[in-house]
Amino acid sequence: MIEVGKYHTLEVIKHLDFGIILKHDDEEILLPTQSLPQDEKLWDIGQFLEVFVYLDSEDRPIATTDIPSGTVGDSVLLTVVGQSDFGTFMDWGLTKDLLVPFKEQNKPMNMGRSYVVHIFLDKSDRIAGSTKLSNYLDEFNDGKFEFREEVDLLIAGRSDLGYKAVINNSHLGLIHQNEVVRPLKSGDKLKGYIGELREDGRINLTLQKFAYEVREELSDVILKYMQDHGGIIGLTDKSPPGEINAIFHVSKSNYKKALGKLFKEGKITFHEKSVRLIQE
Repeated sequence: MIEVGKYHTLEVIKHLDFGIILKHDDEEILLPTQSLPQDEKLWDIGQFLEVFVYLDSEDRPIATTDIPSGTVGDSVLLTVVGQSDFGTFMDWGLTKDLLVPFKEQNKPMNMGRSYVVHIFLDKSDRIAGSTKLSNYLDEFNDGKFEFREEVDLLIAGRSDLGYKAVINNSHLGLIHQNEVVRPLKSGDKLKGYIGELREDGRINLTLQKFAYEVREELSDVILKYMQDHGGIIGLTDKSPPGEINAIFHVSKSNYKKALGKLFKEGKITFHEKSVRLIQE
């Protein structure tokens, strides 16, 4: 079955003045001329093309070789390019913009601004978007993730407690403000870790590994930085947290622990306003 909102590999069976006809089993679909690959050999009869299927302006299934920002089931960062009586239009890389109906908006969306949008099929099988992520993503662990498991995160927006983040494109969790060690904004993609389990089953997230892992990795980063900067760094264990975070994107606490590790190993010495590498 040729599903709307998904990629399909379909066979070329017919050429028309306005495109080519692709087929899968007994289903046929049009790939318009403007979407044909430049290499004509790729659309010879009997060839197979990978295409994305969506609905045209008259709600008819149509194929394209253009690559959208996401497919049905994905959450992606999109930019507002238009408004209508029905909702807000987002640029997602195709000729027909993606509509986010007003009822699917957490709050009014402004022209030129970017928002994390979940792509879904509505009751009429039309592709649409929503900023109400909790309606489409699971907010509860239910044994899906283990404590400290590494996951892919997409920052979805700010909340009173910290930042909401999409986890592995399937769940929604929270990074508490005290876990934020660098500036974050909607659309940022980064690695994170499943935090302490909550009694209500919702998912806490952290951007930091176990303390000993942080010390091991950070100490290597500090050494490399010092080697690249003449064996000296103007950040001590008394430097402001913001200055430390600006260079290493870690908390002052973790920075101090990493320096302590390097000092015990005899690799650095402390001075009043600097840390220096001990040359071997």
